[in-house]
Amino acid sequence: MRSSTDGWLAAAADARHLVAFRARTVRRRTAAVLGAFVVLGLTVVFATVPASIADASRAAEGRGGDGDLADAFDQLLTTLTGNLGLAFVGFMALAVTAAVGSGGGRELLSRSEAAIHPIGPTTEHLGALVLAPVNLAWLVQMWGLLAVTALVTPEEHLLGAQVVVLAWVVAATAVGQAVGWAVEGVRRTPRGVLTVRVGGLVLVLAVGALQLAGWLLPVVSALPTTRLAEVMQTSAWPLAVVVLLLLAAVAVAGGAVPAAWALGLPPREELRVQSGVHEARPAPQPRRGTPEGALLRRLDRGSVWRSVGMRRGLLVLGIGPGLVALVAGLQWSSVMLLPGLTASGAALLFGVNAWCLDGKGMVWRETLPVPAALVFGTRARVVAECLAGVSGVTLLLALLRNGVPPLVTGLSVAACWAVVLVQVLAISMSWSVRSPYAADLSSPRATPAPHAAMAGYAGRLSLVTTITAMLFTAAGTLPWAWLPPALALPFLAWSTHRLVRARRRWLADDVRAQVVLTVAAV
Repeated sequence: MRSSTDGWLAAAADARHLVAFRARTVRRRTAAVLGAFVVLGLTVVFATVPASIADASRAAEGRGGDGDLADAFDQLLTTLTGNLGLAFVGFMALAVTAAVGSGGGRELLSRSEAAIHPIGPTTEHLGALVLAPVNLAWLVQMWGLLAVTALVTPEEHLLGAQVVVLAWVVAATAVGQAVGWAVEGVRRTPRGVLTVRVGGLVLVLAVGALQLAGWLLPVVSALPTTRLAEVMQTSAWPLAVVVLLLLAAVAVAGGAVPAAWALGLPPREELRVQSGVHEARPAPQPRRGTPEGALLRRLDRGSVWRSVGMRRGLLVLGIGPGLVALVAGLQWSSVMLLPGLTASGAALLFGVNAWCLDGKGMVWRETLPVPAALVFGTRARVVAECLAGVSGVTLLLALLRNGVPPLVTGLSVAACWAVVLVQVLAISMSWSVRSPYAADLSSPRATPAPHAAMAGYAGRLSLVTTITAMLFTAAGTLPWAWLPPALALPFLAWSTHRLVRARRRWLADDVRAQVVLTVAAV
């Protein structure tokens, strides 16, 4: 491949070659193609089906259906229409947060693989844009925007409104990517880490102050996104599309400048972790269990916390959705969807390929005189701690906003939380044993598995946890307090069986050897 000095056409060609190279490394191509069609199908469903539901409700109202139900539906549509501009702002915030948290966006080739290739910053920038949709939160937010737009838009303007939504998604992603590169460049300056952390804290405090003062909603409503939400439902939608595509083009072109600046500076956080000297600490004294188990837990927790990308990702996943619930005032029926999605996001940081935490050190770990069952149990416990910590922060912030829920709702939230935690843990550990990958997670832009596999993992986790949350949301609307715990029992039993099956597979010497040799080939 050529150097980035050849210009945008050469950078685009290089990015295309890298994407094609990554596509050829997919192990299960049929499953990857099927997953792509499923994502496209779900996008079409979210963009069209809610409109049919709204039309059916209006038709029933016209025939003199249930008046209370019709009034509730009209109130819902009014609320969604008024908050559509806020939803656009939320997607922009997500795009910026994802790019900032990942150090400028995902990478097509890891740093070690790219060392021998003349891959320029413009190619890196384009590759990060291409990989932006390989993100669970990105997909969920896009589907949510399409669904809400389909609900509140008249049928004659639906097509134009959805085109505007897609143009906004493209523009917001490009702007978020440019901001992410700029923040990463600041972070790589001598005092940049402190600057970024202070800036983030100031931003959070400012949002909190606006919310406490009651000014946040008026400020957000005054943004141009509110006007965009109005224009997209009129015959002037083509003008909005043109403006958004121009904004996207400017952001893509302008994003190459901070990308070149950021990638030309040394990654200080990663280098400090890799070159730091740490004094030996006394062996941990376990409160319960064996000393070997306590030592393994310290090693695994240290592996998670030392990784810059995982540290940032866990903090963003824990605080971000909770702040949305806190600021937007989400009701418990909506909050119930968040623990599964945040736990899935945490699993996608490393849990879906949990053994890649060790890298080349996995060979050394296997020489330790500890039972294989203890190794599996410790790794599963550390993964579970990350899942519970991230989703627990979200629920805590929602609790501060909404207060203690009613009994049945509280039992539904607790049961749903327990179920999705065990579900995600069992699925992640099963994938980790069955499909290990070699991955270097020292870079915040790295992923624990190839991007096609990550897209499949994200889709399956989001589908499972969303369906589960919807079931418990429905159970919370019924007057029977015993129903949520009873509904949780078969889910917990099946996930526990799946986790035990993954453990049994790990205990097989040939399977364990394959996992060790695969993840150690970094």
